[in-house]
Amino acid sequence: MIPINSGLRAAIALAAFLAAGPFARGQFRTEEISQRERWEEFLKTAEIIKAEPIGEGVTAPWRLFLKKDDLEKKGAWKNPEGMMGGFLEGWRYEIAAYRLDKLIGLDMISPTVEREFRKKPGALSLWIDNARSLLTIQEKGIQIPESASLQTENGKYVARVWACLIANEDLTQQNILYTEDWRTLLIDNSRSFRSSGEFRSRLMYGVNGIKTLSDGRPVLFRRLPRRLIEKIKGLDFASLKQAVGPYLTDEEIEATVIRRKLILDEITLMIKQNGEGEVLY
Repeated sequence: MIPINSGLRAAIALAAFLAAGPFARGQFRTEEISQRERWEEFLKTAEIIKAEPIGEGVTAPWRLFLKKDDLEKKGAWKNPEGMMGGFLEGWRYEIAAYRLDKLIGLDMISPTVEREFRKKPGALSLWIDNARSLLTIQEKGIQIPESASLQTENGKYVARVWACLIANEDLTQQNILYTEDWRTLLIDNSRSFRSSGEFRSRLMYGVNGIKTLSDGRPVLFRRLPRRLIEKIKGLDFASLKQAVGPYLTDEEIEATVIRRKLILDEITLMIKQNGEGEVLY
């Protein structure tokens, strides 16, 4: 047997990771994605057999226990509208985020539909089982295994560019989830799709980002999946309007299109400085 040094072993591992798909290990699996329409229908039509407040967050979400035939699952329901805790909140943004997630192949947002509860409309998302938030991982001192470090690092950058596209002010450690096999999933998009002021001229993250570190340094997205960027590049007002339906205003859609260009400009700058191979994979 020919001995393999550690550098070559790492290169082989990286090649195997990338061969599995552009960022396939960073979100819902293919078989989970194929079941989305089924879960959307389940969320819309299943009987609510029990409900309890989740007890976290200013939007007062509920955990709903759902049953249809022999299938039982949980869902998270919320219906914030207007200013809450100093931020503009909207339950419609949760549904718009899920629909845009499907359009660009992000595949990090759980199935979400409009559902009435307690005689009020709101957004109902399929509960993500067996996942821990980044906040929980940090508070409990859980170490991300070395074998998953590249996977979680890539997921972090994808989450940031997603927050840039939808102008999500609330990409917190509590809203980033990791599955047992360290795939990255995202929840809580009700503080998104800002459409005025600096949200039309600056991204949430990046060289000139709204969000910065405590010392003022920018928070960057250093490398991104080529397939995702091609999908973002193809967005326009018409495709967004068709995808999000009644859940965003024309002004909110226009602002998203503007941020699309800002993202592409940022990536062009990154490629110019570092080379395409270092930025896109």
